[in-house]
Amino acid sequence: MFLRLGSLIAWLALILGTLRVGIGFFVASIDDAESRAAMASRYLGSASSGEAIDQGLVAVVFGVVLGILVKIGRSVSR
Repeated sequence: MFLRLGSLIAWLALILGTLRVGIGFFVASIDDAESRAAMASRYLGSASSGEAIDQGLVAVVFGVVLGILVKIGRSVSR
């Protein structure tokens, strides 16, 4: 039960973190600084796209680490 839940959380963190990093790079590629700041606060909930990219990378690392721990837990439980 807990291994399944851990696996689900790991996948969600990986997918959502990757999505946040991708959207952060998209917002960072906008030329107009005023539009970039407006889109970052509206779509990312961050002051800048760099903060969103950092948060996304933290989520990706968390998902990978949790996935490794779930894999270890599955091998130990057998």
